[in-house]
Amino acid sequence: MYMTTAEIRNAFLNFFESKQHQKVASSSLIPGNDPTLLFTNAGMVQFKETFLGSEIRDYARATSSQRCVRAGGKHNDLENVGYTARHHTFFEMLGNFSFGDYFKRDAIQYAWEFLTGVLKLPKDKLWVTVFEEDDEAADIWIKEIGVDPNRLSRIGAKDNFWSMGDTGPCGPCTEIFYDHGEEIWGGPPGTPEEDGDRYIEIWNLVFMQFNRHADGTMEPLPKPSVDTGMGLERIAAIMQDVHSNYEIDLFQRLIKEAAVATGAKDLNDKSLRVIADHIRSCSFLIADGVMPSNEGRGYVLRRIIRRGIRHGRKLGATDIFFYKLVAPLAELMGDAYPELHERRSVIEKMLTVEEEQFVKTIDRGLIMLDDVLSTLEGKEIPGDVVFKLYDTYGFPADLTADVARERDYTIDEVGFEKAMEQQRQTARESGKFGTDYNQQVSSEQQSTFNGYTDIAGASKVAEIFVDGQSVQALDAGQDALIILEETPFYAESGGQVGDTGTLAFAAGQFDVQDTIKVGKAIAHKGQANSPIAIGDMASSSINTERREKIKLNHSATHLMHAALQNLLGEHVTQKGSYVGPDRLRFDFSHFEGVTATEIVQIEAMVNAEIRKNHDLTAELMPIEAAKEKGAMALFGEKYDDEVRVISMGDFSMELCGGTHVSRTGDIGLFKILSEGGIAAGVRRIEAVTGDDAIQAIHSEQAKLAEMAKLLKSDEQSLVEKLSTLLERSKGLEKELAQLKDKLSSQAGESLISQVKEIHGVKALVSQLDDADPKALRNMVDDLKNKIGSGVICLSVVQGDKVSLIAGVTKDLTGKVKAGELVNMVAQQVGGKGGGRPDMAQAGGSDPQAVPAAMNSVHTWLEEKLA
Repeated sequence: MYMTTAEIRNAFLNFFESKQHQKVASSSLIPGNDPTLLFTNAGMVQFKETFLGSEIRDYARATSSQRCVRAGGKHNDLENVGYTARHHTFFEMLGNFSFGDYFKRDAIQYAWEFLTGVLKLPKDKLWVTVFEEDDEAADIWIKEIGVDPNRLSRIGAKDNFWSMGDTGPCGPCTEIFYDHGEEIWGGPPGTPEEDGDRYIEIWNLVFMQFNRHADGTMEPLPKPSVDTGMGLERIAAIMQDVHSNYEIDLFQRLIKEAAVATGAKDLNDKSLRVIADHIRSCSFLIADGVMPSNEGRGYVLRRIIRRGIRHGRKLGATDIFFYKLVAPLAELMGDAYPELHERRSVIEKMLTVEEEQFVKTIDRGLIMLDDVLSTLEGKEIPGDVVFKLYDTYGFPADLTADVARERDYTIDEVGFEKAMEQQRQTARESGKFGTDYNQQVSSEQQSTFNGYTDIAGASKVAEIFVDGQSVQALDAGQDALIILEETPFYAESGGQVGDTGTLAFAAGQFDVQDTIKVGKAIAHKGQANSPIAIGDMASSSINTERREKIKLNHSATHLMHAALQNLLGEHVTQKGSYVGPDRLRFDFSHFEGVTATEIVQIEAMVNAEIRKNHDLTAELMPIEAAKEKGAMALFGEKYDDEVRVISMGDFSMELCGGTHVSRTGDIGLFKILSEGGIAAGVRRIEAVTGDDAIQAIHSEQAKLAEMAKLLKSDEQSLVEKLSTLLERSKGLEKELAQLKDKLSSQAGESLISQVKEIHGVKALVSQLDDADPKALRNMVDDLKNKIGSGVICLSVVQGDKVSLIAGVTKDLTGKVKAGELVNMVAQQVGGKGGGRPDMAQAGGSDPQAVPAAMNSVHTWLEEKLA
């Protein structure tokens, strides 16, 4: 029975609505209640707190069609998209949920009724799995539903015990598979052939029984519940009698639109699949507020956009095309997801800007990659090359890997990660994914902050949290959150980090490692060295040296913000910040990079205001009055009706609740360390102040002096000296390459005498001593030219590393493939490799096995050439 994707979605929701389930709209792709997830990746995400019992809804049954993305973090399908029949970055998950209402029996009966009764799927086409220890579910399937025991498999925890992440709700599950028929290879789940495409999982019924904590403990949930998920695209393929998800109605329309937009002629081209998939994830991510950037969710979005664009260019697109697919997507899915219509213009604009920026560099990047591949020794692209493509041309590593795979190359992921580590550090600071869900707390207390004027004080303990639970007292050695009635400790807010210090008690002290906001309360996070109870009196004392450094950086941030607006224009607005004791980081909107000259000007403007030694004033006033006065507001900050306005002369005025210096002269010195782009139209500046600024200048001077010493030059002539040495180095590298080629040629001459004939075919198999592994490729090309027709296999051992290469002249590749030959040898020496039929390379880690492995080549060729 043929059904469109939209018809299946509606049929599913209507069926469960008839079973007293509340229809619930899809939640955002950005999890609103789960810091452990990068994106919403399952239908149950929006119900997580309900499953935990911390949220009560006015219904006990729900059904939804949830938009999901798996393209980053733990759940990442990006690299498989376009190359398999069922992988997507974006997909829809149909689900029905029970919050302590029905459990296994009803969940199984509902699923069977929908599949066989509503969708009319043949019962003998369905296969069922259960968790190996779940006898209850097995009995329901066999004794009540009537499933043939021969069509039921018991599977271990790896596949049939479900959890959404490292922490959170989890439990055993039962899965339903569809049998596509004997004409397709593959076996039932649990068999050695289960990875085939004959049996495809279509529905997973999870029986929520536990909440897994970060330490691995399993806490029973308040009430056993049910969470199910059925991929809409997979069930649509079955209902439309096609085997690939990309053949369903929705994708076929997008593929045709992508072909028109790119000028592609072959509708079966996998690049069209990539584009059709990626326009969905990109459009929905932008609709949900994600903007392209170089970190976190924005980085994942940018990777997907650029991968889609690259495949469009591969198809022959010469003009901006990606945004053109938003309109047909909205037409196809806008009824179910009206936000596609509402935000269509924003999505189109953002995709256009991204493509315009990427197209400026993509051709140059591909030319560079082609140049590298043409001279590459081996089949692995070095990590520094992958990083250069990313850093210079904006090529994410997976995009380079995508291109490499098409050309039978791999990338050095370890080398790339090493080169990326410094830049990844920036992303870590802004990404907080992975926080244990069970550490979240809420409090009804309200703390008074007196830290603008005081650095110490005394107050009673109002509330204590241990492991997320409110307690009456804590023991020595316990980690806890302590809330005081009043405190001088500043809680992290507006970009400024929380204070550290100590809380002293009659019996001991509490070391404060951080200060955070919990509702309207201020929580001191740390560890006690003595028992503490609610009502105890605490003497507060902040780390004043650390606080003073934070104040310098915070006030300097305000001055820099004003300087940026004065120099670059009023379009500059704050997009985020970090103010700590070590440095300040400031993100702002700007359409191009800040030049070296502008950096100097910004530093000069800020330092001039510092030298003017303005008084810093703080006023409380109604927010409307502050806006009329022209005060700037912090990005993402929520303000009360009455706000605090910080002014420094007539140069800077902002709404701010943070701590600041008394006079601008207290800052001492301001020094910019770096400037760069982090997203489309967003730049980032990092800087230091005071003693740290002086140390930064001294460090730069010391490095220049050391470089001059190493180059036997003075600092004034350093650039000229370095240019001369680089030119000389290039010349020497060229001479060295020529010498290696010459030596390789000479070595090749001596190898000709080792040629043997096997069934009339020339074969040269040799283990070389003192040869350069990088010269093997040229050596094999030279030997192929010399023997005219034949097979070559060479090996080189250097320390514990084995290098292998195989070459086959083109007239013999029908009988012998270089890739098969080199892999046969590599497997014997602890390695693997690959390449073209006429040339392939491999590596290994077992030098002792090389002689025997090389001796096996003649036997292998005897069989191939017989």
